[in-house]
Amino acid sequence: MSAAMVRTFEEKSEPREQEPVAVSASMKALFEAADDVAPTNTTVLLLGESGTGKEVMARYIHKHSTRASGPWVAVNCAALPADLLESELFGHERGAFTGANERRVGRIEQAHGGTLLLDEISEMPLHLQAKLLRVLQEREVDRVGGTKPIPVDVRVLATSNRDLLQMAKDGGFRLDLFYRLDVFPLHLPPLRERLEDLPELARTLLARLSRGLNRAVPMLDDSALQALSTAKLAGNVRELGNLLERALVRCKAPVMTALHLGPLEARAATGQAFARPQGQKTDDPKEPSPDSWCEAPGAFPQSMPLDLGSLERLAINEALRRTGGNRTKAATLLGIGLRTLRQRLNGTGGASECAKSSDTSEMAVARPVQEG
Repeated sequence: MSAAMVRTFEEKSEPREQEPVAVSASMKALFEAADDVAPTNTTVLLLGESGTGKEVMARYIHKHSTRASGPWVAVNCAALPADLLESELFGHERGAFTGANERRVGRIEQAHGGTLLLDEISEMPLHLQAKLLRVLQEREVDRVGGTKPIPVDVRVLATSNRDLLQMAKDGGFRLDLFYRLDVFPLHLPPLRERLEDLPELARTLLARLSRGLNRAVPMLDDSALQALSTAKLAGNVRELGNLLERALVRCKAPVMTALHLGPLEARAATGQAFARPQGQKTDDPKEPSPDSWCEAPGAFPQSMPLDLGSLERLAINEALRRTGGNRTKAATLLGIGLRTLRQRLNGTGGASECAKSSDTSEMAVARPVQEG
């Protein structure tokens, strides 16, 4: 497996290049296969649910191929109408149809000497599938309105989130084209089947998103990672990135918690927006107000326990672990004063009150719960 396969988020330097993450056994095996096929000219069919990273894998294969210095051309077959897709892919000669005022070189020719990615190839119309089959068989392109074929040297990668073989049996995809594409299939597992990758993947995405927003990269605490690992992310890695970007917009603190992520289960089920409850005010622009979670029914993540004392002890222990036992740094990480931390450690301060108050000072946080 390539040494460049897994890089920590601090080491990433290209905001536009999403480096694949492989921690789980299934992803490690997948990248071993990708490393084997990358240096060849073999056609690769990338299969998997929407948002699993098929294009990221395709870019990885191109980057580690002998064609890496050649052009990378990607065409989304689902994004263009059939009449435009033909000209886009194969090009056309001047006068081939109304409006064809000049010759156009198609995307297949543009990929000469490099790699062509046909994204969501299942959406390509049948009559264009026949023309593509000729390209794969003869390595020639017939422009629309052309009189002779044009030789091309191009490696083809294709992606699909649908079962192409079943489509072929149902008459929606050419069986001969399927077998031409299915030379080296790679199945990308959904995120729910590779949860070992989630912590590193989340940190990598958060670092890239932070650069895009020109923000410092916050640390993901255990509560955030636990909430993400139990969320039903039907959109896989793409949805994970969306959740982190929304949380990053809200999080001004050095540590991102489950509270910044909001009610993941409710949002996954209904697509509801993550908004502050009406009438809520916060004195601290860097943190969500604790009052908002008292006032918003069902806002607390279901995956976290409701025992405030246990949560507080877990947070303090984690802060001390991360800071090597340095109480001053731990207090800063927790967002409280050193005196408050000492009170907690000595057992003289209780869990903070979730009261209807706009007082967010250290004294209010340190105030013990009153009985009765």
